[in-house]
Amino acid sequence: MSNNIYLKQGLDIPISGVAAQNTRKVITPDVVAVKPTDFRGLVPKLLVREGDRVLAGSPVLADKMSQNILFASPVSGTVAEVVRGEKRKLLEVRIKADEKQEYVDYGVKRVADMSAEQIKEALLTAGLWPALTQRPYGIIANPEVKPKAIFVSAFTTAPLAASPEFTLQGDLADIQTAVDALGKLTDGGVHLSLNSANYSGTPFHKLTNVIVHTFEGKHPAGNVGVQIHHISPIRKGETVWTVSLLMLAAIGKLFNTGKYDVRRKIAVTGPKAVNPAYVDGYPGISMKDIKEFYETPENLRFISGDVLTGTNIGAEGYLGFFDNQVTILEEGNKYELLGWAKPFRPGQFSSSRTYFSWLTPKKKYDMDTNLHGGPRAFVLNDVYSKVLPMELYPVYLLKACLANDIDKMEKFGIYEVLEEDFALCEYVCPSKIDIQQIITDGIALMLKEMC
Repeated sequence: MSNNIYLKQGLDIPISGVAAQNTRKVITPDVVAVKPTDFRGLVPKLLVREGDRVLAGSPVLADKMSQNILFASPVSGTVAEVVRGEKRKLLEVRIKADEKQEYVDYGVKRVADMSAEQIKEALLTAGLWPALTQRPYGIIANPEVKPKAIFVSAFTTAPLAASPEFTLQGDLADIQTAVDALGKLTDGGVHLSLNSANYSGTPFHKLTNVIVHTFEGKHPAGNVGVQIHHISPIRKGETVWTVSLLMLAAIGKLFNTGKYDVRRKIAVTGPKAVNPAYVDGYPGISMKDIKEFYETPENLRFISGDVLTGTNIGAEGYLGFFDNQVTILEEGNKYELLGWAKPFRPGQFSSSRTYFSWLTPKKKYDMDTNLHGGPRAFVLNDVYSKVLPMELYPVYLLKACLANDIDKMEKFGIYEVLEEDFALCEYVCPSKIDIQQIITDGIALMLKEMC
């Protein structure tokens, strides 16, 4: 076992609605959606038209800036609709799925006999290259760049997150194949981070050809960005890649079976989920496919991902490419007169000791989306540093982003962070500021001016 890294800062949000570890439904989708908006900075080129026949693994999109990067259909079927937004921005490619799935055969490959270039070519051809995320900025990895290292978080601390041990049971061999393949793409190795509290209880500690690190602490200890910060911080001019266990399993299946197989177990969670549990489905499934988990869609928010960093997709929306969690919450449109002045509020959780929730540390709360107040002056305080286990000055970085000051953004750590790293700062923010959007805008400026 490796040296343990203990993180003092952080916060576990006690929200109700954790998914029971059983598969309640196997989804045979009617329509799935491939969404270019799941990928930062992508300028998509459409490769199909309405009415075209596709197989699982057939390319439907390409990156205009790097046309060898392809995006594949997760299912076989017929292209039913191409959805565009303002200025004809491509939002979705909707595919009506076959009842019985057919796959493009990319051929079984033996990773040990492949070179780095052959591995890259296999991932690019099959549409799995977008599974690799490049930092800084959280964009699709550049196949022309050799990263300093590749990082994988083998545990998650996000609210109600799907259990990797449950969702990926039986996929250890495929994950090992993917690790062996990706290890050839960098000289710095594949770094695997594990939860020290569950080190011997997880099968992922058996993986070989990895550099193991263990972490202990509250959320966001499971965020790969936090882990990179404590293992090998990203400096100006450096590049690292990250990949999730979920995507590693898909990459391994490509080499072991020759198929683009991104089917996954998806946790349906949240206070308004009826009997929360797992379903077996695909990225891009519709929220209509999980209608058994809610009584009526009115006044509910459907989030692809977790409550802190997920995307509000609505009752008609589709699951994101990287997500294996849906969170269902009540919209917070109820207001409590002078609620801030009430000293005892048993139904409310406080990250400080404003209320008495600290007396019941194991209690779970039926949280909604209410902000409990509106935006206020952005003042200097220390609440962010209490939940951000990174040696940064978060307030100064945020103000540099607001000022569009690139020099100060570099100085205060823009290369090391993504929105997910600041999600808890947004949750505890006394000013009710959309902090993640500030980071998004800062990264967008860096991409525009520096890349």
